Amino acid sequence: MTTATRPLTLTVIVPAHNEEQGLPATLESLLRQTVPAEEIIVIDDGSTDRTSEVAAGYGVTVLRPPHNLGSKAKAQNYALPHCTSDLVLAVDADTVLADDYIENIKPAFHDESVAIASGCVQSRFDRTWAERGRAVEYLHGFHWNRPIENMANSPVVCSGCCSVFRMEPLMEFGGFPERTIVEDMDYTWSVQIAGKRAVYVSSAVAWAADPENLTYFRKQVWRWASGFFQNVRLHYPRMIVKKPMLALWVSLKLWETVAVPLWLLVPLLVPGVGYSLGEAFVWWLVWWLSTSTLMIGVPLVHGARKRQVPLRRVLRNLPFCFMTKLVEFCYQWKALVVELVLVPLRLSKGMVHYEKGRADTTVVPAPAAARAGIESGEPATTT
Repeated sequence: MTTATRPLTLTVIVPAHNEEQGLPATLESLLRQTVPAEEIIVIDDGSTDRTSEVAAGYGVTVLRPPHNLGSKAKAQNYALPHCTSDLVLAVDADTVLADDYIENIKPAFHDESVAIASGCVQSRFDRTWAERGRAVEYLHGFHWNRPIENMANSPVVCSGCCSVFRMEPLMEFGGFPERTIVEDMDYTWSVQIAGKRAVYVSSAVAWAADPENLTYFRKQVWRWASGFFQNVRLHYPRMIVKKPMLALWVSLKLWETVAVPLWLLVPLLVPGVGYSLGEAFVWWLVWWLSTSTLMIGVPLVHGARKRQVPLRRVLRNLPFCFMTKLVEFCYQWKALVVELVLVPLRLSKGMVHYEKGRADTTVVPAPAAARAGIESGEPATTT
């Protein structure tokens, strides 16, 4: 139901652990918003660098828990008692928002049934193989999967790096869920099963910093894959009854995980007798690359035009997408076995410890704007 009530107020919360280097860009993007937030809160979750000092230099509220809380959800929950606005925007400390992000996403909440909304996430960098592969994945996913899911009123996830939450249902739920390793998917599924809406707003754009190397890429995809199957175990039976369209998207994802080995084996079965090992390998490679490119080609062209990304840049990054997909496939199978087989059999506890997908930033001098704020004695309130 759409209503024309008073303007909604919004608080931004930024959980941060050793984010001295990346935090300034995030805060600067928040301070440039065409529709400003009523308050910006940085939760310095046990940092050993100058995260607090840098944040305070930008004139924002800084909260310091007495010890490292151990996960993003816990850090965000630490800030909730300090939030008095109608809406809460949770932003990762390495994510940069477009200047009109809040302006574009706020209208979604004129509909009182909307409990959570998120925008279009794109990659900030494409310097390494992992970043380039992820850039292609985002361009495809946020211009193909998400719009279709949104049209069916059943987004699979509202991205945790830039989602806006309606405060009242969030507090009634008990805050950001800590029972799974991915709080964004857990809450997105929970509110939809409960009859509320989650929405995707393509005009609200955010740029996320992705893992730069295999060490941190595998940590991120292991956490994402484990969290997905944790949520399948937790929500899937009720989802089938309460939110069948969402269950369909989840079922397709499950089928994709199972079907990938079959898809990879098809070209090995087709050539038959008389092909050398080298010829069979070439046929397999042609099959794999051509079918993959055909499946994602149209959405990539559409996404590139919409985001004004040069097509040659997309083509340059495309081969790296196959590398990231291979890593993701391996960890999806691992997570499937661990979370859906070993955990129910009590042979494993599953993934319980939150790991960042990026290294702690190195200690560098704070930007001039931050230093000026600290030296002038004008930091915002700290707790």
